Amino acid sequence: MKVSSQIIIDAVLDTLYMVSISLFFGAILGFILGITLVVTRKGHILENKIIFSIINPIVNTLRSIPFIILLVAIIPFTRLLVGTAIGTTAAIVPLVLHIGPYISRLIENSLLEVDEGIIEAAKAMGASPRQIIQKFLLPEAFPSLILSVTTATIGLIGATAMAGAVGGGGLGDVAITYGYQRFDNVTILVTVVILVVLVQIIQSIGNSLERKLRRVS
Repeated sequence: MKVSSQIIIDAVLDTLYMVSISLFFGAILGFILGITLVVTRKGHILENKIIFSIINPIVNTLRSIPFIILLVAIIPFTRLLVGTAIGTTAAIVPLVLHIGPYISRLIENSLLEVDEGIIEAAKAMGASPRQIIQKFLLPEAFPSLILSVTTATIGLIGATAMAGAVGGGGLGDVAITYGYQRFDNVTILVTVVILVVLVQIIQSIGNSLERKLRRVS
């Protein structure tokens, strides 16, 4: 049976749904963790060895777990939160836990690139730690943060495709159910092309925003 265009369209919408919701919550988690990792590290504005030594290994642990394993491992937790472990909404739970720590490391790297002289100047002006973060650290790193979020979004698209292996919906589900299992190479090719186009669009938007912000700053 050939796959109808409506099935492909629905799969694209499911993928965009999973990516957008997961990115929203994952970015919130990632920014909180990333900023905390930076400001609590040794020698920074809110140095705290205890908090850093707790968060750092947690982030490392979550990042080291392959998504397909995480997807299966937290099925009871997913079912507890959304009432099911199958479908696009259920896939969002492991996607957030997967992308959040990943974004946190990207955010951490971007913030650590900020010149220490800017932070020292902010301290000299009497800025509080919160003001340093909001008015100096984040604005200075903003172009780099855009690229970090762009990279995370592309990684998230790949993860949504893997979610299809366990009935997560989206393009990955179509590729496996209608393509691989039914030996329909055309369907697999179509899903791959769509995923490539999505990645190219997102990367182009991210690069364009980053260049504009660099020129402004």
